[in-house]
Amino acid sequence: MSNNKQEWQDSTLSRVTQRFPERREQFATDSGLSLDTVYTPEDGSASGDYGDSIGYPGEFPYTRGVQPNMYRGRVWTMRQYAGYATAAATNERYRYLLENGQTGLSVAFDLPTQIGYDSDHPLAEGEVGKVGVPICSLADMETLFNGIPLDKVSTSMTINATAAVLLCLYIAAGKKQGVAPDQLNGTLQNDILKEYIARGTYAYPPRPSMRLVVDVFRYCAENVPRWNTISISGYHMREAGATASQELAFTFANAIAYVQAAVDAGLPVDDFAPRLSFFFVAQNNLFEEVAKFRAARRLWANIMRDRFGAKDPRSMMLRFHTQTAGVTLTAQQPDNNVIRSTVQALAAVLGGTQSLHVNSRDEALSLPSEESAQLSLRTQQILAHESGAADVVDPLGGSWYIENLTDRLEASTLEYIERIDRMGGAVAAIEDGFQVQEIGDSAFRHQREVDENDRVVVGVNQYVTESPPISGLLRVDATAAAEQVERLRSLRRERDNMAVQISLARLADAARSEGANTIPPMMECVERYATLGEICDVLRQVYGEYEPAGGL
Repeated sequence: MSNNKQEWQDSTLSRVTQRFPERREQFATDSGLSLDTVYTPEDGSASGDYGDSIGYPGEFPYTRGVQPNMYRGRVWTMRQYAGYATAAATNERYRYLLENGQTGLSVAFDLPTQIGYDSDHPLAEGEVGKVGVPICSLADMETLFNGIPLDKVSTSMTINATAAVLLCLYIAAGKKQGVAPDQLNGTLQNDILKEYIARGTYAYPPRPSMRLVVDVFRYCAENVPRWNTISISGYHMREAGATASQELAFTFANAIAYVQAAVDAGLPVDDFAPRLSFFFVAQNNLFEEVAKFRAARRLWANIMRDRFGAKDPRSMMLRFHTQTAGVTLTAQQPDNNVIRSTVQALAAVLGGTQSLHVNSRDEALSLPSEESAQLSLRTQQILAHESGAADVVDPLGGSWYIENLTDRLEASTLEYIERIDRMGGAVAAIEDGFQVQEIGDSAFRHQREVDENDRVVVGVNQYVTESPPISGLLRVDATAAAEQVERLRSLRRERDNMAVQISLARLADAARSEGANTIPPMMECVERYATLGEICDVLRQVYGEYEPAGGL
């Protein structure tokens, strides 16, 4: 019997590997962290004693979870991201999902809405309702949530450059239902920095965009206290090719920039930090993803306590939504996507997510059909109620492998954050193109591994077979865009256009004034049925439009 790991490797292991070599010379996680054959107490947590580095659920540093009993009390919020064609068609999909057991709504907006153009703008042609729902005015938002009581559901809105406008529209729609702002519950993505890094749906330059983010923080702290004012996202950077440690590092560097901007604007950290939330991806490597989520909680707790002096425990709790990895879905053998998304969803649950979206089998080919969306929802429900994964808090905690991975991901993330700090912070690093270059390099390495068969993608570069096309794919009706444009033009004819112009002028004045909050005049604009494009045009005139360096 071996007395230690080295002795076991030299004797027991080496005798076997000499006769039967291992499948690869080097095993590593998707992020490139090398992996030993086995992990033992010799590889355990190196970041301090149990109480300091791991601890108990619901207590600092929250490595094991932000709630003491996690899913034993209430399972995660089940969301299926949805939006397409028109507000009316999307409303029908929301009702369908709620009837099938979904517990929260997640709104996908079309590209014109994301970058601040009305559906009849020339740049919107061909994109209206294609990848999300078009929302041009309060009339559209009222239709989107018709018959859905906004004091009873939690709504997540994936919107960034135009986040402030969509929040105002949502608040106004709630008022139309008789729901006061302090009764609204949900999350606004509102994470503009990652748009410059990975996604591209920006409108204004980074610094005025940061001002709009802080304006939302301030307004919601005073008026919409149950609203999560930002969902700081690593998802899109990971989808663009970032590693797990880059996902954490760039997300937290952005988060540090948002918190610092709010503090610099005079907001006490504990007034707004409890409403910050995060959005991460769950990728295929089950154990690395679980370790990533655990490391993220510990990192955020220490950042908020040590860097910003937060005192409220809620300011240190990392609450996050998870979505399975769209980039891993394949058009080839699409049924394989069900298995991929199930493994990824399990990683999110074992990692302690607060909210989850599971991608559908047909999303590499089209927007998900009702049948596919229901199957994705059933995946979550089976994990919650049949798998046993929700019955114990942090069930993989204490695994020598998981604790080792957690420590190593935390360390590599901190190295990146320190590099970004030396550059002057996330905004300065974005302006230098640092994050884009790092992610591009990682994406290139990943694709080269796939192309050279060093990384197996089942059904794509190995185990390839012909598969019949999927039937029943969702196609957006070509007449939907024309109907949306006609509704928009009717709105402009029927509203009080003088009142609209007065409210837009007030918004312009507030945008020019450094001390003013733009949200109250923006609320006035939307309540008078000014359109999204009209509001964003005012802000473009004041702030200008972002032109990425080098034409990227």
